[in-house]
Amino acid sequence: MNFRGSRVREEPEINFIPLIDVLLVILIFLMVTTTYQRVAELQITLPEADADQMKQRPKEINIGVDVQGRYVIDRTVFQFTTVNALAETLTRAAAGANDAVVIINADANSTHQSVIHVMEAARLAGLTHITFATQTTGK
Repeated sequence: MNFRGSRVREEPEINFIPLIDVLLVILIFLMVTTTYQRVAELQITLPEADADQMKQRPKEINIGVDVQGRYVIDRTVFQFTTVNALAETLTRAAAGANDAVVIINADANSTHQSVIHVMEAARLAGLTHITFATQTTGK
């Protein structure tokens, strides 16, 4: 006895469209992340050279500026009167070195004007290389 009747059974199909989509995404991922090596087409032998010794570092002039506007030039306290007096002190500290580097160590809370005084004095003294010292935050 056949209780189920005569139903036609459908054959299961494999849906290839999602499979193709996944394979395309994988293919794109592999193409983007692949590193290509350059194949050397020419055999090149680079020339050799002997370099001169590195020239000495330029003279550094350290200037400290605190919150009250006091200046310290190479560990010597300077009482600020005018920018010209500060320029003369910088010229003496440079000792004839035109390529001396002025390093400004200004307090974070010092006034903008006190730093501008140092920059103007360096310009008057003919010292064009100026940099600022900073510190990293301790995170």
